[in-house]
Amino acid sequence: IAARRYERLVKIAEELSNKYNVRVIPVKTDVSQEEQVINMVKTAIEKFGSLDILVNNAGIASLSPSIDMRLEEWKKVVDVNLTGVFLCGRTVAREMIKRKKGKIVNIASIYGAVGDIFHAASYYASKGAVINLTRAFAIEWAPYKMNVNAIAPGFFPSEMTAPIFQDEEASKHILSRTPLGRTGKPSDLKAALIYLASPASDYLTGQTIFVDGGWTAL
Repeated sequence: IAARRYERLVKIAEELSNKYNVRVIPVKTDVSQEEQVINMVKTAIEKFGSLDILVNNAGIASLSPSIDMRLEEWKKVVDVNLTGVFLCGRTVAREMIKRKKGKIVNIASIYGAVGDIFHAASYYASKGAVINLTRAFAIEWAPYKMNVNAIAPGFFPSEMTAPIFQDEEASKHILSRTPLGRTGKPSDLKAALIYLASPASDYLTGQTIFVDGGWTAL
């Protein structure tokens, strides 16, 4: 598992190891930095012998009207949400190609397909690009028996969405836009992720599964 906050990673690694009796290696990684991504992949292979599945789930957002958004804000979101997906995907693919086997799952968003009232142009743009980058990777690496797909979640409680859920009007808007009438639960995402990481999805590539309670069906 990899992220920028190492202390939190260590804690999660311990929790997972104790709960599931598995070996979990925390690697401090900023996915927008090429050297750190290379080290992450190198560590995974050194510790486990091979690399079979990559879940590209690092993501950030910046809420700001486009006319007021600083270039630094724009670049920070794009660097993590898009360039990070590219760097991790490319670096992992170099290893998967050698074995002609591998699964890559990119985490996109409903906002990669639709807009909304929230002022987050950099987030919308980066997630839309992730969906099309998923297609590009899938086609390019299909000859090596690799599958590249994406999951586009709707609204789920998380550290990133906490400020939005604390806003009563925003919460009402979210529920009004969701036909199933509720936000997502962790278990809603797990099933899609397990499917895309397992042999059950061997004939699926370049696709985005929208786990959104019907949001994008409206």
